Amino acid sequence: MYTFKKYQKPEVLQNHLNLGGENPAGEKIDVTSLYITRSGKPSIPVMGEFHYSRYNRSDWYKELCKMKAGGITLVSSYVFWIYHEESEGVFDFSGDNDLRAFILECKKAGLEAVIRIGPWAHGECRNGGLPDWLLQKSFKLRENNPEYLKKVRTFYENISKQVQGLFYKDGGNIIAVQLENELTNDAEHLATLKEMAVDCGMIAPIYTVTGWNAVEGARIPVDEVFPVFGGYCDAPWDDHLDQLPPSPHYFFTGMRNDTGIGADLLPQEIEDDGQWRLPYERYPFATCELGGGIQVTHHRRPRIRGMDIYSISLVKIGDGNNLIGYYMYHGGTNKIGKLSTFQESKATGYPNDYPILSYDFQCALSEYGEVREQYRLLNILHLFVQDFEETLAPMTRVEAENSVSREDITSLRYVMRTDGVSGYVFVNHYQRLTQLQDVRNVIIDTGSVIFPSIDVCGEVSFFMPFRMELPGIVLDYGTVQPLCREGDTYFFAQIPGITPEYQFSDGQNITAQAGLDSAFQVNGTTVVTLSWDQARYLRRLDGELYVGDGCDLYKADNEIRSVEDGGFQYWHWNGVTFNQKSIQQSYTAPAITFEDVEQPPFEPKHTEQLHMGGDREVKWQKITVTGSEGFLNIDYYGDVAQIYADEELVADSYYYGDVWRVPARLLAGKECYLAVSEMRNDFYREFESKNR
Repeated sequence: MYTFKKYQKPEVLQNHLNLGGENPAGEKIDVTSLYITRSGKPSIPVMGEFHYSRYNRSDWYKELCKMKAGGITLVSSYVFWIYHEESEGVFDFSGDNDLRAFILECKKAGLEAVIRIGPWAHGECRNGGLPDWLLQKSFKLRENNPEYLKKVRTFYENISKQVQGLFYKDGGNIIAVQLENELTNDAEHLATLKEMAVDCGMIAPIYTVTGWNAVEGARIPVDEVFPVFGGYCDAPWDDHLDQLPPSPHYFFTGMRNDTGIGADLLPQEIEDDGQWRLPYERYPFATCELGGGIQVTHHRRPRIRGMDIYSISLVKIGDGNNLIGYYMYHGGTNKIGKLSTFQESKATGYPNDYPILSYDFQCALSEYGEVREQYRLLNILHLFVQDFEETLAPMTRVEAENSVSREDITSLRYVMRTDGVSGYVFVNHYQRLTQLQDVRNVIIDTGSVIFPSIDVCGEVSFFMPFRMELPGIVLDYGTVQPLCREGDTYFFAQIPGITPEYQFSDGQNITAQAGLDSAFQVNGTTVVTLSWDQARYLRRLDGELYVGDGCDLYKADNEIRSVEDGGFQYWHWNGVTFNQKSIQQSYTAPAITFEDVEQPPFEPKHTEQLHMGGDREVKWQKITVTGSEGFLNIDYYGDVAQIYADEELVADSYYYGDVWRVPARLLAGKECYLAVSEMRNDFYREFESKNR
């Protein structure tokens, strides 16, 4: 029997923070000690990071619509100083740097926004986003130095000009501002930055700061800002080539503060007088950097799977996360500036080398907008959170009676969120790079409900409801995962390997057969049980439910579209049943040919990346592309690959085991060359070596 410790009703503090705001319609955003509220009702935002300056503005809207279809409600983005003021005094908010246009595109897509205004950002950007000219000044940075603050004020004033009228108080969609990033030990400076942001006109309901990177949490101006946290499935910034020990993020620990994020950039000595402890009890558990993937470095190249990401997010929800924020959710491409490239590198004094262009991050939506498996899996969580946030947010974490150590691969990992009456049992049976042993004959006792015996086998992460109120009846338990609701119809997903069983308060016990036609009624409530595969393709688009037939649906300009190329099919819920529809559209797959050459007929500008760690043999090929639709598969094997089109570097990649996917439109109609440098055994990898 798997049991829990005693539930303790939390004290919820209200009106204690210098945060909150109201829009012209009288709607309010506030922050209690347990959750965010919208007009007094508990709310759980789902936030995804997408960098406007790393993407072509003509595609912003389409990509934002994909994010919304994936369950994102709030878009966060760094405002990289170096992108906007590469040369001192010369500001650029045009083209792909047009912050205002991006925020407006977010609003068009139905998304709210968070601007992360630095001044220091990180984001694997050159100098952490600070322009070179600033580093050449004689004064100290990232502290309350008057000369530094004068430059920051000018930067903030220019940001503010771009976004005036777009804040929540104006009826706009900017609801939060993040100040600085990964600043661990200077509450006074953070307070100054907030005061400066407000003084410059950037007035939002919420001001966030990162709360990690110190043993007792970052020093922050208490009650003035909202500390947010993170958790990644790997740490490519670590300075060794060994596999990492089991990540604590796959365990229900209740941990908010991950001291390992950005540890490569922490000062060697952090002042600790023993007097500071971040007062977690005054703030909701909130995240801004749950890894939506991970960016490879030259010396560490993790290969990410969808479950790596999904299971961490599920664990954090089980642990009480009430603001679900991913970094990154959508990849992008670094620009090349007028004076330098813009990626983080050892050449600029930072500890890691990254690709010059690619900021793919192996995240839910790729550098070029393709869907990865975690996009589908995470949306299963996001659908649920959006429909049940008012009851879920006040529920608190109750830990399992027996704890599990990081080396334990045999015991069940589980936790409960409850309000003392109803709730959800969360189970994570997944550990990155580790095979957990099956756990059979699992009987879970919540204290009010005993679930029937289940077997937890394979790689699964799930949660099950108990004492769940449905219209006219209570679901005592369900060995299914709640998805969403549409009126009086409730949708659930069959958990892989577990029979869907529903026990209702009137004594009815129903075993369902998952499928699109699985609906049954109980006391006027309709229950639909989808298969796990169908749940992966379930989308809510403008309030209506759709299931893609192996395709990822989104809606843009009032049109149902598929992320994948060509015709597609889907099912639409009409309130009673799913109706199938087909969309026919032409698509011509591109073709690519390769021709070996000794050297390209020009002097390539960025070949230093091909020779990191010493001179390497480089193979050049001329590539000819026919067609501009869809993607090309570049199945290379080597250390670093670069593609030049009409003598300009347009794409690059550090090999980590996957086939490189490049849009045909980048190369079509141009003279193109592929360079691949030789593979050596000088980095951490998760793929098998090949003989080529």
